[in-house]
Amino acid sequence: MKKILLLLITALTLLLAACNLSTKSEVDKNDDASSKKTDAKAQEIEILSMSSNEDDLNILRDQLSKNGFDVKLNIQPDYGSFTSQKDAGNYDVALSSWTTVTGNPDYAVRSLFTSDGDNSVVKDEKLDELINKASTQTKDEYTATYKQLEQRLVFDEAYIVPLYTSYKAQGINSNVIDESTVRLPKSRAAVWENISFKDKANNVKEPLVTQQAIGELTSLDPIKGNDGSINTLNTNMYVRLVNLTDDDEVVSDGSLSYNYASAKDNKNYYFLLRDDINFAKVTNKKAVDTGERVGAEDVKFSLDRAKDSKSVPDHRTYSLHENMKDIEIVTDTKELEAQTADGKSIREALEDGVDSKIKSLEADKTAVDNKAGKYQVVKVTTTEAFPQVLNYLAHQSAGIVSEKQVSKINTYDVAKYNADKDVSYGDAATITEGKAYNNELYASGPYVLTTKNDYEAKFEKNPAYRAGSEYEPKIANVTVKFIADPDSALSSLRNGDIHILNGVPETKYELVENDKKLTLQKNKSNGVTYLTFNMNDANIAKNTKLRQAVLYSVDQNAIIDFYKGNKMNAVSTVSPLVDTGNKVEADAKKAKALLEEASK
Repeated sequence: MKKILLLLITALTLLLAACNLSTKSEVDKNDDASSKKTDAKAQEIEILSMSSNEDDLNILRDQLSKNGFDVKLNIQPDYGSFTSQKDAGNYDVALSSWTTVTGNPDYAVRSLFTSDGDNSVVKDEKLDELINKASTQTKDEYTATYKQLEQRLVFDEAYIVPLYTSYKAQGINSNVIDESTVRLPKSRAAVWENISFKDKANNVKEPLVTQQAIGELTSLDPIKGNDGSINTLNTNMYVRLVNLTDDDEVVSDGSLSYNYASAKDNKNYYFLLRDDINFAKVTNKKAVDTGERVGAEDVKFSLDRAKDSKSVPDHRTYSLHENMKDIEIVTDTKELEAQTADGKSIREALEDGVDSKIKSLEADKTAVDNKAGKYQVVKVTTTEAFPQVLNYLAHQSAGIVSEKQVSKINTYDVAKYNADKDVSYGDAATITEGKAYNNELYASGPYVLTTKNDYEAKFEKNPAYRAGSEYEPKIANVTVKFIADPDSALSSLRNGDIHILNGVPETKYELVENDKKLTLQKNKSNGVTYLTFNMNDANIAKNTKLRQAVLYSVDQNAIIDFYKGNKMNAVSTVSPLVDTGNKVEADAKKAKALLEEASK
């Protein structure tokens, strides 16, 4: 009887226990409720980025989650989709990057953080004041000003959250490419005209094959684009008044000018133009010489439109050139007797090393004959003393276009521009294979883009670019493959499908170094990766403490460790150029306290 009673008690206990057990659906429901309860306490934040930055996103999600953020990722497959999402405001924070391709700190901040900057979402009068003040100062003066700027930009207002500064690295198939001819400038884009195959016979027979991630091109009009889709392409398509060395010094080498000179007041800049460059055009998908010389009239036209925000619809680079007041063609040689800062005359500086001295200055480019001493001189006058103007003139947006050709195409009313029916010079659709193909590009640089599709863009050398000189392009044809995924691009390099990969991932340096047919070139860069807030979003725009909580949640050192030390600390986009002494350090306790205050 006792046994039977014990069994009954046990059965009853199990039955009661079974009644209290949760089903799977009930467990899931309870977990969801628990999750929602936790999420209610967390601050939601949506990070917008491209899929190529997935490693950074995963690290950021972990770091922010630990400090009380509920992180949502908005991952887009390509740059075009990323830009569309950003323009639509579908984000709280965007993973951004900026490379100061002009080598000067003003470029590192003006477009991004002035109230009317081309790429700015920040409106802050104090930042405007500091940026403008620094632009008038020399290198030994502006460090203190940029230190103040960083204090407000990063620490006081937390408009951005710095992640790291990158190295610049490229892999070269040194079995077929003469690696000594391949440059890796700190700022300037790739210099195609220098590159040669090891077997020089292949310079005519084979195309140089390179790669870039973005295949949707902004514009082949140099003033209408300022991003990774066109910087390298336009740099190689349009000559400029000056260039940058690999270490960011301003020089005339490989430019449209023999020499340049700065007047003593640092407001007037003179350029002595050369006469051995013609525009190239595309006929039957082949590059041909137009017979039209690149002259002072084209320089004046190009720079006047570069500094005028209303010269074209969607002008993306005018803030880089708004410090230019006047562009003039000098015809009076007496003006060249003014002094430079080091006591020389402008004339002496311009004639330095030139075979034929200046006998006359011509207003008409067709009258120019350098051997006979007939030259053209262009003068750029700035609104105030502005030494950094030379760096901007080395930027792709200061590329020289043909006044005749651009005026012929851009006949629309800018104020009434309709993208559905009006065609602008440089529209990518006009060089893309298909029904819309109608290539009317005029290139003043060493190469001209002939055709493009979804997979690649093809270029041919300008037959009238510095012919017979050391700057004549060595390789006749260049193909740029569009490969968005970094691992796929590296595989293409290792398989021999491309010859040069600019942008070897930091975590993959060893793969290149250990491959006997490849060479890794490495240099510091001016590229900074950072988070930028959606300042049009009321919640974030009004909540400085929320932004600061994000700032102090990010541990740069952990990110650098992930990249095996192949990244450097950053404070702002100025970091690679000016040592301000500022430093950002993660502080979880501070981040959580700020987040709690922000939530009240």
